[in-house]
Amino acid sequence: MDGDSLTRAAAPAAWRQVIGGRRTGAVSGARIDVTCPSDGEVFATIPASSAEDVDLAVRAARRAFDEGPWGRMPAVERGRLLTRLGQLVKRHAEELAALESRDTGKPLRQGRADVTATMRYYEFYGGAADKLHGDTIPFLDGYTALTLREPHGVVAGIIPWNYPLQILARVAGAALAMGNVLVVKPAEDASLTTIRIAELALEAGFPEGVFNVVTGTGGEAGAALSGHPGIDYVTFTGSPATGTAIQQAAALNNRGVTMELGGKSPHIVFADADLDKALPVLVNAIIQNAGQTCSAGSRVLIERPAYDALAGALADRFAKLVAGPHDADPERDLGPLVSARQRARVAAMVEEGEAAGISVLTRGIVDEHAPPGGFYAAPVLFGAVDPAARIAREEIFGPVLSLFPFEGEEEAVRLANGTDYGLVAGIWTRDGARQHRLAKRVRAGQVFVNSYGAGGGVELPFGGFGRSGHGREKGFEALYDMSATKTVVFDHR
Repeated sequence: MDGDSLTRAAAPAAWRQVIGGRRTGAVSGARIDVTCPSDGEVFATIPASSAEDVDLAVRAARRAFDEGPWGRMPAVERGRLLTRLGQLVKRHAEELAALESRDTGKPLRQGRADVTATMRYYEFYGGAADKLHGDTIPFLDGYTALTLREPHGVVAGIIPWNYPLQILARVAGAALAMGNVLVVKPAEDASLTTIRIAELALEAGFPEGVFNVVTGTGGEAGAALSGHPGIDYVTFTGSPATGTAIQQAAALNNRGVTMELGGKSPHIVFADADLDKALPVLVNAIIQNAGQTCSAGSRVLIERPAYDALAGALADRFAKLVAGPHDADPERDLGPLVSARQRARVAAMVEEGEAAGISVLTRGIVDEHAPPGGFYAAPVLFGAVDPAARIAREEIFGPVLSLFPFEGEEEAVRLANGTDYGLVAGIWTRDGARQHRLAKRVRAGQVFVNSYGAGGGVELPFGGFGRSGHGREKGFEALYDMSATKTVVFDHR
C-alpha cells in the first residue's frame, strides 16, 4: 500500500510525504520504520528526507507564496478553506483518532479528544482569518499613518510527537489564516496524522505548495529546515536543548521564531480549597498522555494543614491507575510512553529520585496483559520532595508526580517560581483576594484558578516564560506571531 487509502489506520505500509501538492518519497529512497508504542511492532514506514527534500519543499512553498493564487487570495477565502479543512477532519474523525492513538500510544478516548480540539482550531482560525485589522496612528498634520498586518511568507513548523494533530492545527491554523505558506516537519516518532492532514488540505482545495510536509529525523531534515535561507519564520514545540539549536540555526538567517519548550508546572493547593474537586484534576493533569505533555501539572504544592489528607487521597488514586495498550480499553487511564528511549529516560529520573532518598508514596500498575514489547511506565507518586532535587526542577515527561508541603503564600510563590520554567500553573483556594494575588505573582504563561487546562483552550494565548520559551500560540495572539507589522505613511500636504 502507498498510504493513500482511507483504511490506512488499520495497517498502512509505505506512507509518503506531501511536497508541492504531490505525494512523494525521499529523493534518496530511504525510509524510517514507524513503531507502535503499545507493542513495539513496526506498522508503517515514512520517508527519511534529507536537506535535498527540504529544499524542494521550501522552493515549492516559495512558488506558492510568490507566484500562485494563495498570495492574492482574500482573507475570507483563506478562512473558508480552513473551515473546510475542519469539516474534513470531522468527517474523518474516527480514522484520525485511531491513527493518532496507534502512532503515539495514547488511549483512543484521548485520540478522540485531540481530534475534537483539532477541528476547533481550524474552525477558530477559519473564522479569524478576516478579523485581524491594522490601525490608524495619530501623526503630524498633513500626514496619514496606518499599519498593516502582513504574513511572513514561508513558515517552518517543527511538530513534536506528543500531540501531533493538535499542535499541527494550532501552527497551521494561525499561519495559514494570516496568509503564510507552510513547510511542516513532524517528529519521526509520530508523523502519520500530519501527513494525513496535509492530504485533507489538498482535498479541501488548498493550492499546491501551500501545505507541505517533509518527514525525517530532527538531526537531518529538522536541522536543514530550521536553517534554510528560504524560511521566513520558524515555530517549534519540544525540548529546550533542541529549541536552542533551532534558534541558533534560524539566527544565522536572522529569522524570527516562536518557541514552546516545556514546563515544570505547579498546582498550589491551599487548605481552604475544595479538595474533592481538585483531586481528579490533579491526577489527570499528570497522567494525560502518560505525562508526555508540556503543560503537565507535575508538581503539587500543598499547604501543610491539608498535606496529609490530600497526599493520602492522591496515593489511593495512583495505586489504582493502570497503564496498558492503546486499543484494549478506550477509557484506559494511560497508555505507553512513545518510545523505548523515552521510557528509559523516565525510569532513570525515577531511580535518581529514589537514590536521593525521596519517598515513593505509591506506584500505579502496568496491565498484566500488556504486550511485552510496549513502552509502559507505571505512574509514580513522590512525597515531600526536596525543592532542590532534580526531579523537582527538570521536566520528566512521564507519569511522575511530586508533592511539596508549604506554609503560607510567600513559600507557595517561592516554590512555584523555583524552577527555570514558567508555562502553566493552577491555584486552588476559595479566597478571592488570594486568587488574584497569586495569579499575578506566579510566573507562568497561563494560570488557572480552581481548575487546570481548558479542553484544548483554542482561544487562550499559550506560551511561557524563562526556559519554557517565548512567543505565543493559540487565540488571536498567534496571529500576531504569524505576521509582521508594516507601517505606511501618506503625505497629502
